[in-house]
Amino acid sequence: MPAPDPTTHRDVPGPSARAGDAPADGPGAGADGPAVAIGAPVTDPVGPRDVEVLREQLGRPPRGVVGVAARCVCGRPLVVRTAPRLDDGTPFPTTYYLTSPQAVAAVSAVEASGVMKELTARLTQDEELAAGHRRAHEAYLADREALGHVPEIAGISAGGMPHRVKCLHVLVAHALAAGPGVNPVGDEVLATVADRWRPDRCTC
Repeated sequence: MPAPDPTTHRDVPGPSARAGDAPADGPGAGADGPAVAIGAPVTDPVGPRDVEVLREQLGRPPRGVVGVAARCVCGRPLVVRTAPRLDDGTPFPTTYYLTSPQAVAAVSAVEASGVMKELTARLTQDEELAAGHRRAHEAYLADREALGHVPEIAGISAGGMPHRVKCLHVLVAHALAAGPGVNPVGDEVLATVADRWRPDRCTC
């Protein structure tokens, strides 16, 4: 089976969450354990409730999930960390996968505006942005390598890094998982969608 396109994000949003789904033990606390703060260095384990929520968010069973990399303040997953090789043997380069339907919709609206072409052009003109994009690529590869080495995708990160901007969902997922300053394009997109969606404000 050929490897999936490493720069393509395919989320299929499921029904949105109900307000009553928020955990009772306070904002940011997941039903299966403590919440992961945005940019937390340690991946939160995936519990049974997380699996239910991910199935709802994606409209299908989650694949290859090894942890929750970022959560909404209500405790529901925003980004999952995925294994570099799925259970069926398929190489999977997208380490950080954006699962929140509300976040996916907000980022999709930005993609539809054609900004990816503009951002790719900026990489050839803005040395600081280009350098940050390369560092994000290297950080992404290091995070994935920590989960296991998969020769078929060695050196390939995601989202078009390091030379293009091809999938904003991937870059935003990385920015949410790693925290501000690691993925500058992802950070920029998060700022762009802040009036519609923010990680510190529940829209589930």
